[in-house]
Amino acid sequence: MIGVSSTKFCEESIESTLEKVSKEFGLWEIFSEGEQYLPLVLGRLTSISKSYKLKYSIHAPIADVNIAALSERMREASTLELMATMEQALELDVKTITIHPGIYSMVVHGQEKKSIERAKRSIRTLDRVIGEFGIGIAIENMPSFKFMLGQTAEQLNELIEGTEIGVCFDIGHANTTGQIDQMIDMFKDRIVNVHIHDNHGAQDEHLTMGEGNINFEPIIKKLGNYKGNYIIESKSLESAVESQKMLKKLLLQ
Repeated sequence: MIGVSSTKFCEESIESTLEKVSKEFGLWEIFSEGEQYLPLVLGRLTSISKSYKLKYSIHAPIADVNIAALSERMREASTLELMATMEQALELDVKTITIHPGIYSMVVHGQEKKSIERAKRSIRTLDRVIGEFGIGIAIENMPSFKFMLGQTAEQLNELIEGTEIGVCFDIGHANTTGQIDQMIDMFKDRIVNVHIHDNHGAQDEHLTMGEGNINFEPIIKKLGNYKGNYIIESKSLESAVESQKMLKKLLLQ
């Protein structure tokens, strides 16, 4: 199913976005930040969502969350925040939430290995509660941006090896790290969500499909029998609508 997500929506009321998105898409991946931070809007959303034929997925908050934090107190708080998001997602009949793998120290160099170990500890805690909540987790590969974990397939695999955690394959992110083929080769049978947007390969631009240098056709073909959601991450609803037209054509080939 093709859906949409945008950080721009987080500046608006949940009611306003719901009305607009439902006219163009059958699936909305709610980014739990800003005006759409789930603990603040869940009651309102559940009361009005029944009036719309719309399905949901959830992108967990990232602004104040770092499951790789060197501070044990902050790491635990971040992990608990994601567990709370899992509970909130159940209210919307969401089966999987997407999370970020965390960041390492922006102040002290040489802390990468410690951060990876902290992230692995958090991920294993989340893995243990998947069965309890009855909801899955998809960890997302990150773009070429200093301090972010999970930029390569090898490192992302190290973080989730031995767990039931799935992967959210972000095509735009993988283009900035030159890891598109590596991500599919490593996680083809583990991908449970796909984020799709364009860029020119240097930075995470979230452009409309066709505006950057990504050749999406071979990527879609290489994903083979993937039957999960394709979430268009855009700067605006208008951009997402244009990308949806192109994506529909590719999926029919």
